[in-house]
Amino acid sequence: MNSFPFPAEHWKHIRTTNPIESTFATVRLRTDKIRNCYTGKTVLAMVFQLLRGAAKKWRILGGAKLMAEVVRGVKFVDGI
Repeated sequence: MNSFPFPAEHWKHIRTTNPIESTFATVRLRTDKIRNCYTGKTVLAMVFQLLRGAAKKWRILGGAKLMAEVVRGVKFVDGI
């Protein structure tokens, strides 16, 4: 059994990095294409817009109501 020190509802989010990789792959693809044709300000604006568009497809964290306990440092054993 998995033994993460977080609520069981959060485990499916902890075990995958694909959403993070997918989001930043889009940003990386765009910035590689426009190499040397941008300023720091324009790249920041582009990244902001790309992430804003990607955020529309993100799921809400399962067990979001338990986040306050995680932040307070409550210890979860076997997800409970």
